[in-house]
Amino acid sequence: MLRAEPAALSDDELLDRYQRAAFDYFLENVNPENGLVADTSRPNSPASIAVIGFALSCYPIGVERGWMTRDAAVRLTLAALRFFSTSQQGNGDDVTGHKGFYYHFLDMRTGLRVWRCELSMVDTALLISGMLVAASYFSGEDEEEARIRELAEALYRRVDWRWAQGSTPTLRQGWKPKSGFLHYGWEGYNEATILYVLSMASPDSPTSDDSYEGWTATYQWENIYGYDVLYGGPLFMHQFSHAWIDFAGIRDAFMREKNSDYFENSRRSTYLHRDYARHNPYGYGGYDENLWGLSAGDGPGGFRTSVERQRRRFSGYAARGAPFGPDDGTIAPWSYPASLPFAPDICLAALRHLGDRYPEVIDNFRLPSGFNPTLANRRKFGRHGWVSEGHYGLDQGIVVMMIENHRSGLIWKLMRSNQHIRRGLGKAGFTGGWLSRNDGDGA
Repeated sequence: MLRAEPAALSDDELLDRYQRAAFDYFLENVNPENGLVADTSRPNSPASIAVIGFALSCYPIGVERGWMTRDAAVRLTLAALRFFSTSQQGNGDDVTGHKGFYYHFLDMRTGLRVWRCELSMVDTALLISGMLVAASYFSGEDEEEARIRELAEALYRRVDWRWAQGSTPTLRQGWKPKSGFLHYGWEGYNEATILYVLSMASPDSPTSDDSYEGWTATYQWENIYGYDVLYGGPLFMHQFSHAWIDFAGIRDAFMREKNSDYFENSRRSTYLHRDYARHNPYGYGGYDENLWGLSAGDGPGGFRTSVERQRRRFSGYAARGAPFGPDDGTIAPWSYPASLPFAPDICLAALRHLGDRYPEVIDNFRLPSGFNPTLANRRKFGRHGWVSEGHYGLDQGIVVMMIENHRSGLIWKLMRSNQHIRRGLGKAGFTGGWLSRNDGDGA
């Protein structure tokens, strides 16, 4: 790993380095023949449909930043859209999707379902979100850019969102061909806001008008460390939908009652994570005001060991959260750039602290899925503790998008102009802010 030297860089230079390193993940891990992008950089990783959605959203950023040509972005975007347009749908085994939704993980070469994974509603929504970014960005009159818009629209309209409700007001999390819908649903606030926005906006098969209200009825409002927040433990829950939708100043019925909005909620939740690390109730190594951030990500593995004369249990890939856990001392450092729009001061301070105090965790400005300083200097780990091997496309994608939203607001501007996003927000009861204006991109 190469040592990052943040002290010698301005804030903008520092963010540029991290953003470029994250962006290159997609160029390094894409199959140019079909546009599929690997879930991780580990050997033989399958594609993740959510990661493809992030990739499609990141290509316009790469063009605007001069990291790839517009023609190259068009080619990769069209490859993915054409693949999904012609991919096999059905309730059999050798398929890519069903009823317009797609299986979570796909073979990188064939695009067929792998690992007997679920048909994923939220990951399909993230994929469709990337397609809509592409449709908004590639607005040229030439044949290829027009084709991007046509395919993105057709693929969005093909999704049977109403079917995904099953017999409930809320959307189901997933479906499998032999057992049907998964037996657990969405409860409590999480990353699914964009799923409901897209599903309610569908021109052909929208969810019922009470679906979003049914979901918000499960919300959990808390006062934690003096912050009034809509609780969602892992930070990714406060970041993913926000990568595409600018929630600052727009409110649904729930937030109007609380005199807040989802952007402010994410800001408070980011500070809450910082304060949790300050308190460090379990005494994990390294936690302080500049080392915080629990989210979904890789972990050191399922084992127990003694640390400071206490038995500790460590997990593999898991959704960690604060303050109610789970927490095994594993930090998700990509959470810092992913929360930049909400709390730039503390996120930049954390990024700089990471580079100064834990340089070996950073691979030439590319952030790992997780690292655990509590395990520092133990036999199997290095002097900074356990560090995730390889990189995850979800982490890299949210880094690229949220740094860009902090720097230029590009993705937010593109999606503010999208008719489906505006209609879905309206049907979910959002009003105010940029939704009240009719000035193109809402800027």
